[in-house]
This record gives sequence, C-alpha cells and structure tokens, in this order.
Amino acid sequence: MEEITLQPHLLWDIIITLIVVPAGFLVRSLLAEQKRIDILINKTREEIAKDYVTRDQVEQDFERILNSIQRIDEKIDKLQTKTYFE
Repeated sequence: MEEITLQPHLLWDIIITLIVVPAGFLVRSLLAEQKRIDILINKTREEIAKDYVTRDQVEQDFERILNSIQRIDEKIDKLQTKTYFE
C-alpha cells in the first residue's frame, strides 16, 4: 500500500486556499460595503443641504417681515390719528 506524503509546497497551497483566499474575499467585500456606505452618506448630506436656507435668504425674509410690520404700524397710526382727532 502506497503512503500519501504531504510535501511542503502542497501544504502551503492548501493553507492559501483555505485561509488566505477567503480572508481576502472578506476584506474585499468589506471595503466594497464601506465604499457603498460612504456614497450613501454623501448623497444624504447633499439631500439634507437642500432643505437648509442660507443666511442671506433668512436676512432677506426677515427684512421683508420687518418692512411689512412697519407698514402695518404706519397704517394703525393713521387710523388712530383719524379716530382721535375727528
């Protein structure tokens, strides 16, 4: 009966096949998932940024509100002077 001998290079090939290749595949899939998550985060940041207003827009809106309040105040003052002095 013939004995099966395990040569060092055959043992090395088995180690590479059973340990290193699956580990490499795992690392590759984790890096691909990390890249996918980074892309999704960047898209989310872009979407959120669309909902925010700029400081200039807030200042313009605030100025319009103040102007409207000022006009209303002037109209109220005119009505008060008409009713008190008539």
